[in-house]
Amino acid sequence: MRTLILLALAGLGAQLVDGSLGMAYGVTSTTLLLALGTNPAAASATVHLAEIGTTLMSGAAHWRFGNVDWKVVTRIGVPGAVGAFLGATVLSRLSTGVAKPVMSLILLGLGVYVMARFTFRGLPEDRLGKPLRRRFLAPLGLLAGFLDATGGGGWGPVGTPALLAGGRMEPRRVIGSIDTSEFLVAVAASLGFLFSLGSQGIDVVWVAAFLLGGLVAAPIAAWLVRLLPPRVLGSAVGGVIVVTNARTLLPNDMLYVALYGLWAAALAYSVRAHLRERRAVGTEPVDERQPVGT
Repeated sequence: MRTLILLALAGLGAQLVDGSLGMAYGVTSTTLLLALGTNPAAASATVHLAEIGTTLMSGAAHWRFGNVDWKVVTRIGVPGAVGAFLGATVLSRLSTGVAKPVMSLILLGLGVYVMARFTFRGLPEDRLGKPLRRRFLAPLGLLAGFLDATGGGGWGPVGTPALLAGGRMEPRRVIGSIDTSEFLVAVAASLGFLFSLGSQGIDVVWVAAFLLGGLVAAPIAAWLVRLLPPRVLGSAVGGVIVVTNARTLLPNDMLYVALYGLWAAALAYSVRAHLRERRAVGTEPVDERQPVGT
């Protein structure tokens, strides 16, 4: 029972982060399952099955709050589904001994990217409103979908920063569109795992626990997307992913302690940067998802 409560709380927390940042549900949840000793393919399958429900609820909530661009959802989501199905098939055929370090390496890389991206970089403001081309969205979706299935997460960490960096969409619409299109990715990845694995290693009760927590959090996260400082939250989540997956790859405890120090420094930097931005415009909090001018 304690495990189920932990999984439900993890699903709730992961969806709060994912719905407000456009990333991290998969990598956070898969990291926890790997720490509990779950087979990598089964861990990714469990998370993607839960995501069918959470992404549907999240997409509906983002649509309700006007955070979705349906053209982007289609153009990135369909190639993403193809990539996710292929990624699920590849991961299912790897042995556990090979799959666990491979998945941890992918998750570690994604965690470093998330932490660095939100700690140090701002958002470009001079291209807002320009159309996103299919030749950019299709390859991005294919790559992000493949990494999402093989790494147990990656759709948001790859897709969200790529769209944000382009500066052609309002950040809240980037996050809403990525979260909504992830439904297609979750369905395709789940089908890929079910065709390759059957129900082997998938605990339906665990899926339900993740799903319950995520369903509770999804509408809250869609509302919070305008309120939370993504710079600080991104640094925090990225650090959790890094230090958790580093244990599988780094046998040296001193290096592991150094990673904790690096994470703390990144988080402190993000907090100071956010406070500086608030002071720069007076006492009102800065909405980092809206252009503030040059």
